[in-house]
Amino acid sequence: MKLKKNTLFFTALFAFSTATISPVVYADNESQFNQGFEATEKGDYQTAYNLWKPLAEQGFASAQFNLGLMYNNGLGVKQDYHQAVKWFTLAAEQGDAKAQYNLGVMYNNGEGVKQDYHQAVKWYTLAAEQGEAIAQHNLGVMYNNGEGVKQDYHQAVKWYTLAAEQGEAMAQHNLGVMYNNGEGVKQDYHQAVKWYTLAAEQGEAMAQTNLGIMYRLGLGVKQDISKAKYWASQACKGGNQDGCEVLAMLEEGI
Repeated sequence: MKLKKNTLFFTALFAFSTATISPVVYADNESQFNQGFEATEKGDYQTAYNLWKPLAEQGFASAQFNLGLMYNNGLGVKQDYHQAVKWFTLAAEQGDAKAQYNLGVMYNNGEGVKQDYHQAVKWYTLAAEQGEAIAQHNLGVMYNNGEGVKQDYHQAVKWYTLAAEQGEAMAQHNLGVMYNNGEGVKQDYHQAVKWYTLAAEQGEAMAQTNLGIMYRLGLGVKQDISKAKYWASQACKGGNQDGCEVLAMLEEGI
């Protein structure tokens, strides 16, 4: 039985960098950066912007990344995807993994730049190689779908696994599907259940649905209708229509 993968998780990270400025920089610049972060914690984004922009213009990657977030989300400034791309690019070119990931998302979605899957793959790869779990997941999706790269299930499994092992729920679910369907890896229902379970326990609704199906059919796990109903109901509560349909079938004894 082939199950469906999640194929989209192309949203930018939204967490300001708390990294301090390079130690070779004067202490007042480091203090200025940290004051900006403190301002965001109070919801004072305008002050944060005023503190970070001079640092960003001096080439500090953490400040550049944070300005990218502000423009991307319209915090302290008018939302401007082109400016977000500008600042993410400057930070990404200095090796900032989160900026590389976010820049990949911008190219993936065509926000502030012309949509370009090849560029998305480029930046996801750079971030993924630095261990950024969401970038690893998205890179797996690109290989899975053949977007910006030649379709390669083995590469998809590789990147899903790296992200899944870091606890990325959608990667755990997708890895479960790969084992379920025998794509890029030998079919293994026990491994599928393992990864579905880890994702389901984090609230990933599609994984909850698929785990319910596995319990219903007794694939990779002893058949257990009560557990099948439980996971399907959890998915349904989470707004997953497939979970609701599975639950309805289970309630009808199908």
